[in-house]
Amino acid sequence: MTRKNAKRCALLVGAAVALSANAVSAATLAEDAEMVCKSLAGGADAVKIVSATLLAPSQLAVAERGPTPSGRITPANPGFCKVLGHIDPTDPKAPPIKFQVNLPVEWNGRSVQYGGGGFNGVLITGLGLPPAYPFDKPSPLARGFVTYGTDSGHESKPGEPPQLFALNDEAFENFAHRAYKKVRDAAVGLMERAYGKKPEKMYFMGSSEGGREGLTMAQRYPDDFDGIFARVPVINWVGLQHAGTRSGLVTMGEGWINPAQVKLVADSVRQACDKADGSDNALVQDPVACNAAFKVETLRCAAGQSGDQCLTDAQIKAVNTLHGTYKFPFALANGLDDYPGWGVSGEDAAAIGPTGGWVAWWLGTAPPAQPPAPNNGIAWIYGAGGIQHVFARDPKLDVTTYKVEEHKARLLEVSSLMDSTDPDLSRFRGRGGRLIMLEHMADYAQSPYAGIRYFESVERKLGKAETAEFARLYTAPGVDHVGSGAPANVDMLSALVEWVEQGKGPGDLEVSEQKVEAPTFATLRALPLCRWPSWPHYKSGPVTEASSFTCAP
Repeated sequence: MTRKNAKRCALLVGAAVALSANAVSAATLAEDAEMVCKSLAGGADAVKIVSATLLAPSQLAVAERGPTPSGRITPANPGFCKVLGHIDPTDPKAPPIKFQVNLPVEWNGRSVQYGGGGFNGVLITGLGLPPAYPFDKPSPLARGFVTYGTDSGHESKPGEPPQLFALNDEAFENFAHRAYKKVRDAAVGLMERAYGKKPEKMYFMGSSEGGREGLTMAQRYPDDFDGIFARVPVINWVGLQHAGTRSGLVTMGEGWINPAQVKLVADSVRQACDKADGSDNALVQDPVACNAAFKVETLRCAAGQSGDQCLTDAQIKAVNTLHGTYKFPFALANGLDDYPGWGVSGEDAAAIGPTGGWVAWWLGTAPPAQPPAPNNGIAWIYGAGGIQHVFARDPKLDVTTYKVEEHKARLLEVSSLMDSTDPDLSRFRGRGGRLIMLEHMADYAQSPYAGIRYFESVERKLGKAETAEFARLYTAPGVDHVGSGAPANVDMLSALVEWVEQGKGPGDLEVSEQKVEAPTFATLRALPLCRWPSWPHYKSGPVTEASSFTCAP
C-alpha cells in the first residue's frame, strides 16, 4: 500500500483524526509506512516483536453470532501496522506474555489499551469495539488511536480448565497485574519508534476482568494512564469466586431451579417493581428499591405441591443465598471480609447464546457437577475451578469439602494480588487521572453492589467533592453483564477524552439499545444513564425515548 493511498483511505474513515485538534498533536508513520512498519520486527531483549505488517483499510462486517452483541461486529479499520510480539518470562516454566499493538498510519497522538475477560488466555487484539461502545461509531483505531491488548501471560486451550495457568506463580502474577503494565510499556516503546514520539494521552478501557484490570492500573500504576473506563469490574475477585461457588453448591441437589421457574421469578419481580417509576416498560428502573420490595417467599409451593409455577423450600433457600452476603471468617486486602449479594431484575435476560441471566451465569441448564460441566452456570465453572486451581491448588479437590479457614494464607496472598479494592486513588487523582465506572444492575456474573461499595469507599477516603473532581459511577438498570437486556451503549471514550483533555466532567448521559444490523444499527430504545445514586424516573412520552425520563434519587 503506497503512502498516498494509505492517507486517502485513512481520511475516508471520517472521524479518524477528528480528535487530534484537542490539545494533542497528530503524527503519521514515515513517508514509506511499510518500511517503517517492517523495521519494528525483531528485538534482542525480553520484548520480542514476532511480526509487523502494514494492513490495508478494511470494511465493516457483522457476524450472525457472537459471544456478545458487540462481539458480532468487526468495525471498519484504516490502514495500520499490526504488530505481534511477546515478552519472555523469568521462570522458564511460565508462558510468555503475548500482545498486539495496532499503529494507524494517521495517528492522533493517543492510545487505548483494551482489557481482557474471564480468566483471559485469549489475545486481545484491540481491533474490536471497546466496552459499551455504540455499534455505529468508528472504532478507536479508525479515530486515530493506537490500540493494543494482551493475553495476560497465558493461553487457554480447549479441554483444559481456564484456571490451569494459576498453578504457576509467575503466570498468575502476570494475570493479576504485571502483564498489563509490561505490555503498556512495550506499546509506548513501539509508538516512540514508529512515530518518533511517545503518546501524549493514554486511555484504558475494560469490562468484567478487564474492568478489574483498569482499576488495578489506577491503584498500582497511577502514573500510567490519563483516563480509565471500568465497566462491570470484578473488583473483589476472591470474594466473587467464593460467593459464586457457594451459590452453585446450594443448587447441587433439590435447590436447582429450571428455566421455567427462572421465568416465574423474573415475572414476579417485574410485577412487583416494573411500574414503580411510573412507566410500564417491562424494566425495573430502581433495582435497589426492588431488592427490598420483592420477596421470593411469595412463590413458595403450597403443601404437597411442586412444579414450574412455584418454588420449593430448597429453591427459595438457593435464591436467598444468591441475594445474601458471603462472609469470610477473616479480613482480606483493604479490610474487606465479605462479598455483597446479587440483586434482582433480569433473571431471565438473554445474553450469551439463547439464554442469559440466571441460566447463563448462575444455574446453567443442568445442576452443578464435579468437575464443572459445559452446561453448568459460568459462576460455578469459574468459582469451583478457581477453588481447585487458585486457592487449594489441588485440581482434583472435591469442592464440597473445601474449607476457607484451611487456606487462609493463600487467600490473603491471592487477595493482595487480585483484589482491586484499594480506595486510595489520591496519586491517580493528583496526576490528573480520570475514572469512569459503569455497573449493570441485572448482572449475575458479578454483583454490581461490589462496585458501588468500592466507589463509596473512595468517597469516604478522599471526600465526596474531591472524588467528584476525577471519578464517576453510573448504574444502568436492566442490563446484563455483557450489555444485553436494556439500553447499554454509550461512547465512554469520547466522555473520557473530553474530561481529561478539556476538563469537561460528564453529567448524566444517555444509553441506547441498538439493533445489530449494519449499516444503520437502529436505536430500539434509549434511557438516561444516571450518576449514582440516581435512577431514571418516567415523566411522559414514549417509553422507548430517553427524553421521557429524568434522573432523580
